Amino acid sequence: MGPDEDSTLPAEARESGQQADRRPRTRRCLLKGCERRFHPQRARQRYCGDECRRAARRWSRWKAQQSYRATAAGKERRNGQSRRYRQRVRNRRSARPEEPVPEAARVITHNFFRPLLRPSWLLRRVRSAAAFAPPTLLFARVPARPGTSLATRAALAPRYATAMEDLSNTARG
Repeated sequence: MGPDEDSTLPAEARESGQQADRRPRTRRCLLKGCERRFHPQRARQRYCGDECRRAARRWSRWKAQQSYRATAAGKERRNGQSRRYRQRVRNRRSARPEEPVPEAARVITHNFFRPLLRPSWLLRRVRSAAAFAPPTLLFARVPARPGTSLATRAALAPRYATAMEDLSNTARG
């Protein structure tokens, strides 16, 4: 009796009864645009990796959605969705004018105080033995709340208020 016609085992392996490594041959990735050659780990593996498999799954879902929407039932359902959305938008518009408009919240951005601050190089001129804190110098031009302006000196501690006065006098003169 001769060898099987469709046998892919070498003659020596057929005679000794050994099983050869039966790995599928290299194939191209079936994802359009990738088409890399790869060695499949399983017989029915179609894509070269996880990313291609995920992309193929996304495309498959998109295609199924498109073909469903082309049917009469799909068109009817999609039209219903669009109708409900338009109704929600209309309801939102009509609800706005009736409600009292709340006072706009005051938003302070990151750069709100930047033009009011003095440059940091001014701190180099301040001696370490100065009687006032560096923030007092840097925030000198920042307007205080009512009742705590620099004229009343209520915003500063008493020892810092006199130091601020001295500093403003030296800056003017």
